Amino acid sequence: MTNDGTTAGAASKADGTATGSGDIARSLELLWGTGERPSRGPKPALTLDRIVTAAVAVADAEGLAAVSMRRLSTELGTGTMSLYRYVPGKAELLDLMFDRVLGEPFAARPDEPPTDWREAVDRMARGHLDTLRRHPWLLKINQARTVLGPSALRGLELSLTSLRTMELRDPELIGVIITVNSFVEGLARTRADEAEAVAQTGLSDEEFWDNQRPYLERAMLSGAYPMMAGMSEDTFSPEFDHFEFGLRRLIAGFEALVTERTTERAAESTSETAETSG
Repeated sequence: MTNDGTTAGAASKADGTATGSGDIARSLELLWGTGERPSRGPKPALTLDRIVTAAVAVADAEGLAAVSMRRLSTELGTGTMSLYRYVPGKAELLDLMFDRVLGEPFAARPDEPPTDWREAVDRMARGHLDTLRRHPWLLKINQARTVLGPSALRGLELSLTSLRTMELRDPELIGVIITVNSFVEGLARTRADEAEAVAQTGLSDEEFWDNQRPYLERAMLSGAYPMMAGMSEDTFSPEFDHFEFGLRRLIAGFEALVTERTTERAAESTSETAETSG
């Protein structure tokens, strides 16, 4: 454990974005409710739920860098060492925070998952974008080796249940989920970066581009960039909804794949029937 209350794994990432870098066994115990509860000393005033809730609130307001065991002890009005009776450090806490926010869409929409895969893809994309807007710090997390808790697995289960009517191979179904999430995260990261740039520089987007305008206008008049110079004035209009455009194109692409697979199965069935008849 380091002086700032993180485990060695988390300390290796200065921005605190590594997941699965702490005591993985302990994270899994806490996520799945199999860990031992504090038993010694007076009746505890804290709960793991309160700690995770406070951590998410701090991250939402100030970013992941602001989350530390010392800061949480202040927020919760307790000693820092008391927190260690519940969670080993920031690395494990990050695993709990991640799974906590992944479960929010289920609470917001507890109804049955859609049976039409197109609606499922649409809902998946919008739900993920909403989660990232409410918790932009999720974009800072390295999810390559996520410790899977109940919320993560439930989300995957519901997504696969809704997508099963596509009748794709299992790796392709996972590919659909990854493609949708990657698309959403790309747009969300751009928006988050824009907001962060404004906060860091004090320049609005309009002021930033206005500073470049004289140079860009001269470049367009030079004749070196005919394609860009010939584009319409509304090409980069903020009114164009890139999310809706991209989502509709993704669904259209998946539709083409589903049709392709259906045609392949029909051809195979016809071939088998012909062989049997022959």
